[in-house]
Amino acid sequence: MLPVRPGVPREQKRTFLLLLLVSCVAMGALAFLLWWVPYVGLENIHPALPLILAVLLGGAVLFMLGGALTLIFTLLRGKNLFFNRKIRGVVVRLLFPLLVGVGRLLGFRLDDIRRSFIAANNQLVLAEAKHVSPEKLLILLPHCLQNHECDVRITGSVDHCKGCGRCKIKDLVKLSRDYGVPVSVATGGTLARRIVVEKRPEIIIGVACERDLTSGIQDSYPIPVFGILNRRPNGPCFDTDVDLQLLEEGIVTFLGYETQRPEEPGAARPEPA
Repeated sequence: MLPVRPGVPREQKRTFLLLLLVSCVAMGALAFLLWWVPYVGLENIHPALPLILAVLLGGAVLFMLGGALTLIFTLLRGKNLFFNRKIRGVVVRLLFPLLVGVGRLLGFRLDDIRRSFIAANNQLVLAEAKHVSPEKLLILLPHCLQNHECDVRITGSVDHCKGCGRCKIKDLVKLSRDYGVPVSVATGGTLARRIVVEKRPEIIIGVACERDLTSGIQDSYPIPVFGILNRRPNGPCFDTDVDLQLLEEGIVTFLGYETQRPEEPGAARPEPA
C-alpha cells in the first residue's frame, strides 16, 4: 500500500502555473525587444552582431522555457523530474519574487499568490518523496494556535500543555508522542529560524498564515518545508486552528509509513514501509 499523501489544492497550483506561463511570455517579449531595439546600431558596428545577440538571447529564453516546462511537468505529474531540489531552489529563490511582481501587475491578491507558491512548493517537496526518521522531522507551529486565555507557556515546550482541550495543542502533543516527532512553537520568524538551527531537521511541517509560511519556506531552504495554512475563524493571529488530518497525513508521508496510526487506545506506533 502506498503512503497516505496530503493533497495540494488544484486551484492554488493553477494560479502558480498561470503566473509562471505569463512570466515566460513576458521574458520572451523582453528578450525580443532587447535584440530588436539595438538592431540597427549593432549592424553598423558589425553585420554579424545582431545574429550573435539573437543566438545568445534565444539560448537564454530556451533555457528558461526548458526549466519552466520541467517545473510544470513536475507539478502536474507530482513526480521528481531531473534535479528536483535545484528546481525547488529556483522556485524559492528566483521565481517567487518574479511571480509576485507579475501577479500584482495582473491584479492578483498577494495572499492568493502566496497560497499558490505554497501549493507549488508542497508539490515539489512531495515529489522528492524523502523519508526520514521521526527525530529528523520537525513540526513547527505558531503560538496563536494556543487559546488566548491559557496561562501556560508552551513556547519553550509543548509538554507544558495541561490538555484542557480548549485548543488543538492537546491533540498536537498527542500526535507528537504517537509518532515520536518533535513539535516546537514559534512566536515569530526569528525564533522559528533559531529552532530550525537548534533542531537541525531534514524536513519541516510548518503551520502558519500565508505570509509566515512563505517567508519560512524561503528562510529554511534547502531544508524542505511542507506548509499547512492555519484556519482563522477569529481573525489573524488569534485562537487559530489547524487541519489535524492533513498534518497527520504529512507525518505519515514523510516517515514512510503505509498507514496512519491506529485509533485504538494504547496501539503501537506503525512501522515504516
